[in-house]
Amino acid sequence: MQFQVSQAKALLKKAMEKGASGGDILVGEGESFSAQVRLNTVEKVSNASGKRLGLRLFFGKRSAITSTSDLSESSLNQLLIDTCELAMIAEEDFFCGLPSPEAYTTRFPELDTVDTEIDKLSIEEKISFARRAEQAALAEDKRLSNSDGADFSNAYSEKLYVTSNGFEGFFKGSSASLSVASIAKLDGKMQRDYWYSAKRKLSQLESPESVGRTAARRTLRRIGARKVSTAKVPVVFESEIAVSLLGHLASAISGYALYKGASFLLNQLGEKIATSDLTIYDDPTLPLGLGSRPFDGEGLPSCKKTIVEKGILKSYLLDTYSGKKLGLPSTGNAVRGTGGPPSVAPSNFQMLPGNASPEEIIRSVPSGLYVTELIGFGINMITGDYSRGASGIWIEQGELAYPVEELTIAGNLKDIFNQIEIVGNDIDTTKAISAPTLKIAKMMVAGN
Repeated sequence: MQFQVSQAKALLKKAMEKGASGGDILVGEGESFSAQVRLNTVEKVSNASGKRLGLRLFFGKRSAITSTSDLSESSLNQLLIDTCELAMIAEEDFFCGLPSPEAYTTRFPELDTVDTEIDKLSIEEKISFARRAEQAALAEDKRLSNSDGADFSNAYSEKLYVTSNGFEGFFKGSSASLSVASIAKLDGKMQRDYWYSAKRKLSQLESPESVGRTAARRTLRRIGARKVSTAKVPVVFESEIAVSLLGHLASAISGYALYKGASFLLNQLGEKIATSDLTIYDDPTLPLGLGSRPFDGEGLPSCKKTIVEKGILKSYLLDTYSGKKLGLPSTGNAVRGTGGPPSVAPSNFQMLPGNASPEEIIRSVPSGLYVTELIGFGINMITGDYSRGASGIWIEQGELAYPVEELTIAGNLKDIFNQIEIVGNDIDTTKAISAPTLKIAKMMVAGN
């Protein structure tokens, strides 16, 4: 990183000399590459780099944030003047401010988040990953005659965070991803599905051929999809779809949703919110994890936290500001961009796996729905009411019988979490939010 800690400290010192009571600086630099291929033709290639600095200053209980991509001395001096002026006219907020110095981390775990192998690849070699994935998908079956494209991307970023009251930290990370969407056609009707792989390192990615074949199989199994009659039946969320339920839970226990009274889990800390089979952790210290980080967006320690233990809600997700609003300490879940204040997000948010395989879960269902896709976002986070379009495969006598589409599944998230009947064993811990296959005892499935 070109911008140094000494420069950040010097800029903050100037701010203090202008009357600021505190402040912080976040600098981000990075590079990214992406390529999209469709029907073996390169449709889009992007190779970009950039840098940005965000300055936040406090004048008592007033604050302001500004950012710039021009890191020259003259630009930063003007940024400082502008930030001071904005902060002095801002509305007072009793809860704003930096964490106390003793809260900052002094230990920075090695998380193995950087891949040096990707840099050795040429642009054409990167594009070939997308080409190979698409070719593998279309070669799987003659009914796969079209593609929505294949994408390969990788990114590298560095972040420097410095505060006026004693914290300085540096973090770097990389990622790579590959995806393909194939289209099948039979009797004039088309179906589409996809598959992807996203990891910290290139060596962790599924092979292009594996990604392509999986996308093809997922598309082919949708051919001949039909509607079913409305019924209240068991519903099985495949692991890729079960992740969405954890996402809703993370949103509901975010400090910002809680202090605004916009969560169905308000005042539920220490209460039973799910089946006793459900245990969830948030762990930013996982080596190679996509959500791993040596410190949070405010310089607080990264540590593993139990969020739900055997159905009991043990912890919210908080930063310093939302914690103050709720009268609780930060949980170290602050995230930050250069253009805005800290907010809250999980790191590696993962459900503890159960003992049943997906096949065993399916065999336990006499008649029900195996969900492979969700559409729309019909969720009321205040009440927990849940209604989403869905498609998948109908289960009959414990077997995947035939594809179905144009369905709506409905319920309430409170009931859904309490009616998780079986937790699968098929969890991928390298994903930032990961869940295994889940069986919900009963949900309303609306069709014909």
